[in-house]
Amino acid sequence: MKIAMLGQKRIPSREGGVEIVVEELATRMVNLGHDVTCYNRGGKHVLDKNQKVENLKEYKGVHLKKVWTIDKKGLAAMTSSFFATLCALFSKAEVVHYHAEGPCAWMWIIKWFSRKRAVATIHGLDWQRGKWGGFASKYIKFGEKQAVKRADEIIVLSRGVQEYFRTAYGRKTVFIPNGVSRPEIVPAKLIAEKWRLEKDSYVLFLGRIVPEKGLRYLVEAWRGIRTDKKLVIAGGSSDTEEFMNELKGMAGDDVIFTGFQQGRVLEELYSNAYIYTLPSDLEGMPLSLLEAMSYGNCCVVSDIPECAEVVEDKAVVFPKGNVDELRRVLQGLLDDPEKVAEYKKSAADFICQKYNWDDVVDKTLELYRG
Repeated sequence: MKIAMLGQKRIPSREGGVEIVVEELATRMVNLGHDVTCYNRGGKHVLDKNQKVENLKEYKGVHLKKVWTIDKKGLAAMTSSFFATLCALFSKAEVVHYHAEGPCAWMWIIKWFSRKRAVATIHGLDWQRGKWGGFASKYIKFGEKQAVKRADEIIVLSRGVQEYFRTAYGRKTVFIPNGVSRPEIVPAKLIAEKWRLEKDSYVLFLGRIVPEKGLRYLVEAWRGIRTDKKLVIAGGSSDTEEFMNELKGMAGDDVIFTGFQQGRVLEELYSNAYIYTLPSDLEGMPLSLLEAMSYGNCCVVSDIPECAEVVEDKAVVFPKGNVDELRRVLQGLLDDPEKVAEYKKSAADFICQKYNWDDVVDKTLELYRG
């Protein structure tokens, strides 16, 4: 099949979970003999403005096309998805796969002016995210409604979001969660040189620095914890520099902000953490949590369905937004290395068997065929 994908910022990139999903799907589909084109937005790297963005034409057999983009908050996603839709309309693609709710606002163009099949993956209820203002939230909600009305198939990543579409719209969706691959565990070398971090010497949060990730709770909880370990907050701000500065103002000397990381440093951070924590209020399906467990980490997560469904009984769950409980759970694990070791022992096998990218690709291709 000839397949077009849009809605991602760009691949290859780790600017968000959407980008990781698109890369995994596209490269695997190419390996199966399909012709895949990904429409990347222009502009700077969202999580690290100083990072050079390569203008690649192809990546692992996937065709890459950069579309015109107004590189400003609130306009980048809107303009890039509009022009990507126009490119896909006039392409030979048989299937146009929209990723995230906002880009689906332009799906009507595909359905009105072509017979192409349109598929949407809802990576989360993005209009609920704290960083968006009134107009942006309404635009994203409009995209959600267009997906409900226009898409031939809607993919959701969690049972909670599937129930939301059923009750809010009476719309049938298909549950296909993300996948994960088993990684290689690597020793602490670069992170030791940069931040003096050694094996099991820190608690790790890794993700975008945005309010809905629960970072205020985490930093506040950490203030009352008794330990010689560090709290490491790894990730870049996604149009949320004020929030990043607020967190740094709250944090003490035992909190390290690494900024956006990828490659070997990212692998070392996952490989050597004592605990990984994700205290989110809102998620789609947290790829960082899948990755953390694939590295064999003991994980502490909030009890939102999108996290609890993933970990089942293989991680520690606390009530969303409850600072005292988060502090109690973290302190208990910091004081009990044997319990941490028990969770570490089972995490990787559990998550890699439960979530497999090849299964995700097979199920997605079935929807493409209709």
